[in-house]
Amino acid sequence: MNFLEFNDLTFSYPPVENDKDENGNQIVPPVIFEHFSAGFPGGCFLSLVGQNGCGKSTFLLLASGRIAPSAGSVTLLGKNPFFLNQEDKNLLASVIYQNVEFEDDEKTGVLLEHVFNNGALKGSASGILEESKKTGKSLLQETIQVFELEKFLDRSILHLSKGELQRTILAFSLLYGSPAVFMDEPMFAMEESQKEKSLSYLKEFVKKTGTTIYCAMHELDLTKKYADLVLLFYPDRDMSLGTPDEVLTPKDLERAYNIPAAMLKEKESLNREQLRQIALQYGNHPLESD
Repeated sequence: MNFLEFNDLTFSYPPVENDKDENGNQIVPPVIFEHFSAGFPGGCFLSLVGQNGCGKSTFLLLASGRIAPSAGSVTLLGKNPFFLNQEDKNLLASVIYQNVEFEDDEKTGVLLEHVFNNGALKGSASGILEESKKTGKSLLQETIQVFELEKFLDRSILHLSKGELQRTILAFSLLYGSPAVFMDEPMFAMEESQKEKSLSYLKEFVKKTGTTIYCAMHELDLTKKYADLVLLFYPDRDMSLGTPDEVLTPKDLERAYNIPAAMLKEKESLNREQLRQIALQYGNHPLESD
């Protein structure tokens, strides 16, 4: 049995009321997946790669049961996640969204302890690193150190910077103890050194615990360095699955991004507008959002 299965799945977002084109006609969102069936592995760090609008975010939301397909079904670890109640859904799959907002004014440290004590781990997991094993650190203590959270544990989560919040949410996703973790651009506001440190830890976490992490991210160099597998999305909704060496070839990257692979600079340091302008020069029209 595959870790994740899409079974004859079709999905499109519903039309937005009063969202009309220049002729006054209702804009109907395109079909993102149509009669899509595929199986995907678990027990790995899998990176989802592709230009904005190719379906990465939608894939993650469908896989975790946060949205329902228009037709067909999703099976995650033998269950259809969409039909689980909220607690069971969270216990099966944790999700990091692109933009997370909190209404709770609680201190960051208190929330970290709450997640650790009330998730699947029930506050009893030890750290996975050798140093933690020698010193008896809990997973909570270890993630605080790895994600550099010490300086703002007493600060309200509402008053964290973007980078601080992203690192805290990464810790939440591991401390809750779900066997599947789906991450949508989890490191967009982090410094380069923090991205490297975090990804190295996530890869080790997968190896030591058997947790499965599916992570959408733009940094091609980091994907090549840390991902076990890559799911590359093309603008025509086709995909390629394999190791970074197998999938992130110049030919496939050009097909996925609609620009010469050399211009991606491996780090994809170009911003969205620059990528769009380059694509237009080559006669392509990249999609804008997932």
